[in-house]
Amino acid sequence: MDRLLEKIRSLTSIEEITEIISEYLKKPVVIEDEQFTLLAYSSFYIDQFDEANKQTIFTKRWTIPILEKFMDDGIVDQLKTIPEPFRVEKIEAIGLNQRVVVSARYKERVLGFIWVQETDHLLTDEEFGYLQEVSFHVGKLLYQKKQLKLKRDEEKNNFYKKVMDDTFQTEAQIKWEAANVNISMPDSFISIVFAVDPTSEEAFGELIEKVGLFANALKMPTHLFIDQLKVIVMIGSSLSSPKDLSIQANALVSSVLAQFSEEQVYAGISREYTSVIHLRKSYMEAIEVIRTAKFIGMEELPSFEYQKLGLFRYLEAIFHYQKQMDDVNPDLLKLKQKDDESQTSLLQTLEVYLEENCRLKHAAKKLYIHTNTLKYRLNQIEELTSIRFDDFHANCQLYIDLQIMKVSGGKSFSGG
Repeated sequence: MDRLLEKIRSLTSIEEITEIISEYLKKPVVIEDEQFTLLAYSSFYIDQFDEANKQTIFTKRWTIPILEKFMDDGIVDQLKTIPEPFRVEKIEAIGLNQRVVVSARYKERVLGFIWVQETDHLLTDEEFGYLQEVSFHVGKLLYQKKQLKLKRDEEKNNFYKKVMDDTFQTEAQIKWEAANVNISMPDSFISIVFAVDPTSEEAFGELIEKVGLFANALKMPTHLFIDQLKVIVMIGSSLSSPKDLSIQANALVSSVLAQFSEEQVYAGISREYTSVIHLRKSYMEAIEVIRTAKFIGMEELPSFEYQKLGLFRYLEAIFHYQKQMDDVNPDLLKLKQKDDESQTSLLQTLEVYLEENCRLKHAAKKLYIHTNTLKYRLNQIEELTSIRFDDFHANCQLYIDLQIMKVSGGKSFSGG
């Protein structure tokens, strides 16, 4: 085995090292970088790869369902903290057979992972030791590869920072500069911004890591920036790729936010643009979503997408105007008093009825009540107030006033 290790230490090709490990262990082997991007896999045992491996090979990285499962089960944390090889049990939900994994480290940093699928028989203690020794050399090679990538990413960051700072006046200038630094421009893109509450600054490091992992798992090219306590992700597509930027952006937001149960993390998605000359504009749109979420609360946000915010985009300005004018809707105050005194749900009923465009069946279904019950509540509302539902403009104003009341009261309407 010593001679085999010496041979591996003389190699600089991750592909060759992968084949030698696989040949020695007689098992399928995969090597990935620290973001779980596929670097190499053994070709001789490819017919024995499980479904999880096949997906990784096809997409060149972990898919989001695999990544989410590994995070939920604590495997990602183990990969970052356990220096020795360890077993990962079979997980049928993602098509994963039992395997052994070891982190490839250098200078106390995790640079990648070596995965060995345990077919036929389990690895011996001696083979565990072999994997451990191999991982040191792989870690060194991945460190060198990482340094080159960091230099490349710095060039990208400097280029996009110039775009964000409106350094370029025309799209032609942007394309010329991109060509100079060998950056491929997307035909269209969306910006996503993640931010932490200033009181949760300690969570920012974790946010960067989680955003990086899930962005890397998407089907489209991404680039990540850091700006104070914000993480900015640009997802791009080409004319040859499917037009599902919005789907990818929402998948990224949902996956990242699901990892933060206690820390306050916000997210916003811009509209789609066809030229990066609009990068700053897209960034500001995503920031506007976050600003709105901070104002009304994440649970009240109708969408993470800027173009789907609707009137909520203007709610804060209206709130300050009404506060300045001391403008309060007296009808809503009457309904609130009735709800407080009689434990009714008239305000919630009113809100849902307006949200559903005054459609009885749709509103009743959303409220989980019978249409007759809804009619009874609407009659109560009309008897107690001057509210009528036959004026579109009055209904719009009423809905706005409802949202302002919720913000002012600091809570949502609830009840059945």
